[in-house]
Amino acid sequence: MTRNPNTLGAYLRARRELVTPEQAGIPDVGVRRVPGLRREEVAILAGISADYYLRLERGRDRHPSVQVLESIARVLQLDDDHLSYLLSLAADAPRQQRRPAREEQVPEGALKLLGSLAQPAFIEDRYFDVRASNALARALSPRLAVGGNPLRDMFLDPDEQSLYPEWAEYTECFIANLRLAVGTDTDDPRFIDLVGELSLGSPLFRQLWARHEVRGQRGTLMRINHPQVGELTLNRERLSIGGAEGLTLVVFHPDAGSSDAEKLALLASAGLPAAPSRLVAEARGARV
Repeated sequence: MTRNPNTLGAYLRARRELVTPEQAGIPDVGVRRVPGLRREEVAILAGISADYYLRLERGRDRHPSVQVLESIARVLQLDDDHLSYLLSLAADAPRQQRRPAREEQVPEGALKLLGSLAQPAFIEDRYFDVRASNALARALSPRLAVGGNPLRDMFLDPDEQSLYPEWAEYTECFIANLRLAVGTDTDDPRFIDLVGELSLGSPLFRQLWARHEVRGQRGTLMRINHPQVGELTLNRERLSIGGAEGLTLVVFHPDAGSSDAEKLALLASAGLPAAPSRLVAEARGARV
């Protein structure tokens, strides 16, 4: 499967449809057949010709200048993450190098760190595939075992949805991070398989994916309704692993001295963390 020949146009169209005339500061007149701004409205506000903007959306011009893209981004109210992504889609921008088919191995030092943590933690790749996890992470959710995928489970697994009562509110961030992480490398087989599975199985995924949101994941609070210890709220942090492109250490941790900390300690008392040697074996046995 080859790269979408008009990724830039699809992105411009999707983001244009999300901006209302009111947000753009122009009168809303006439019958609108499509949501958001009209092409000619974007062109006027960006200071370019309507014909040129039409050529951009239809893929007839693949060499827009940075200045033109920045003007369009201003009209479409794109933040820094969305602007960077837009610039990466231009033909003149340097493309990401094609990644090898096999994902990088999880460093043994990272596995030892994972096994030593007293909080639920796991290592995921840029597709959210779990590459390693400690025992407390699996006690928090058995789907955080090696080979699991929190993004897929949020959309397709009722058990995971019941674990996170506000699961639908978390999904947009997951999707925006996936699009940012993959960038222009959209012919990657794992990316194609994952997006295809989710597109077929989840109307909500199709709706959110069509918005072309782009955003890096940041620390956030997540409310969990655990079947054994009840409701708890944990901080979720994502930390890049040095020397391992695309791999991230994800840690759930409670506020110190909180009832959430007590509940997590109770959950931890049910079993001991996996030994580092076991984590190494699990990670090496994961799909790569």
